[in-house]
Amino acid sequence: MKWIRERDALIAQTMAFVQSVTGRKDDVLRPEAPTDRAAATIEVVAVEAVKVEIAPLQPPPQPQPIQLSPPRASGDFRTEMQARIANFRKHQERFEREREEYCAETLTKLRAAIRDASGPLGKK
Repeated sequence: MKWIRERDALIAQTMAFVQSVTGRKDDVLRPEAPTDRAAATIEVVAVEAVKVEIAPLQPPPQPQPIQLSPPRASGDFRTEMQARIANFRKHQERFEREREEYCAETLTKLRAAIRDASGPLGKK
C-alpha cells in the first residue's frame, strides 16, 4: 500500500528533523518496552516544491446607494392610520354582526326542534 510507505517516509523525515534540531540522536523515540511487531522498512521520498502564483487582489465593487422613499409628511401618516383604524373597526363590527346572526339562527332552529319534539312523540 502506497500510503503506508508515504506515512513511514514522513515519520523518518520527522525523526531526522527532530534529531537535527535537538542534536540528540540516541534519545529520540526510545522504546519503553520491546514490541512484538516486525520492523518496518522506511523509504525516504523526495518531495518537490510547487510554485503557486497568487493573483493580486481586486478592490471590491462599490456598493450601490440605497434608494429611500421620500419622507412622509406627518399629515399623511395620521390620515393613513385613521383609515386603517376605521377599516379595522368595520371588520370587527361585521364579525360581531355575523356571530349574532348565526347565534340567533341557531337558537331559532333549536327552539323549533324542541317544539317539534314535544309534539306527539314527546307525549306518553
